[in-house]
Amino acid sequence: MSDIAPGWYKDPVDPTTQRYWDGEGYLGEPIPADATPPDGPPPAPVAAAPPVPAVTSGVPVESQIAADAPPVGPPAEPPAEGVAGGPPPPGYPPAGYPPAGYPPSGYTANPGHPTPPAHPNPPGYQPPPGYRPRRAMPPPRPHGLLLAGAGRRLAARAIDLAAIAGLCVIANGWFAYQWWQAVLPYTRDALRAQRAGGTVPETPASIYSLLVMMCFVAAAVWFAYEVPGSANTGQTMGKRLVGIKVMRMESVDRLGFGRAFTRWGRLGLPTLLWPCYGIGFLLQALDCMFVLIDRPLRQALHDKAAGTVVVQLSGPPTTVSAGDMTRGGTHADPR
Repeated sequence: MSDIAPGWYKDPVDPTTQRYWDGEGYLGEPIPADATPPDGPPPAPVAAAPPVPAVTSGVPVESQIAADAPPVGPPAEPPAEGVAGGPPPPGYPPAGYPPAGYPPSGYTANPGHPTPPAHPNPPGYQPPPGYRPRRAMPPPRPHGLLLAGAGRRLAARAIDLAAIAGLCVIANGWFAYQWWQAVLPYTRDALRAQRAGGTVPETPASIYSLLVMMCFVAAAVWFAYEVPGSANTGQTMGKRLVGIKVMRMESVDRLGFGRAFTRWGRLGLPTLLWPCYGIGFLLQALDCMFVLIDRPLRQALHDKAAGTVVVQLSGPPTTVSAGDMTRGGTHADPR
């Protein structure tokens, strides 16, 4: 049972027509897309009246009816299991049916009709009464744009991280010099004590303090690089170069500072945990790699936290509205 409200919607196979959706499938014949649909479902087709037998002149009607009636005999036995019209055999369908990966990706029954083929059935199988094959769900297109692929998103993130790393080298230059001045003598003393079999001296607190300070500066540089651009245009330098953009799920308005900060914070704030045995790196890697498994909107964890999607600016636009997104979005498209 679908959570889509019954009503008249454009036919995804032929956008020039519209059909009635009853919550599980389409009913009745299509009507033109610009026609005013009825208030409810289309009327059921009227069954044709049975033909009236011709009356033979001079022969009583009762005799003709008796002659046309089928011969009376013992009731026929019900069909056996697995035979057409009979009940299915025990254990049908088997476990794991249909097979994984069926139908094959990209299969098209006829050009312009993306209907998957029927699943293979045993000989004599008959579908249940009222069965209607379901149409394949098209990929969501927020605001009529294609979703950005994982390759483009990772390429944009790599460009941005390279730019941020260059800025951090400049911003953290003094702290990095001080850290090196503290690490170098400590390393020499620790190696000398280890060769002599003595006790290795404790790590100076200044080394940890400088590491934390450098992580804080890196997070501040990242914030200044990404949040203002995302809030105003939905793009950073990397996203602009690969042709993608961050957008709200529910509208085409700009993100604004609050949503841009929420999106960055889910990914950028773990930078402060880099000195903690690499926990910050692990959290950020899991966040970005979530794009590879999320369906159908291909959202990273920071996209889910901010309610955003990343779209591809190049490619053919469609007429799908902002809310017409399949499961995973704020609305559903009955197509």
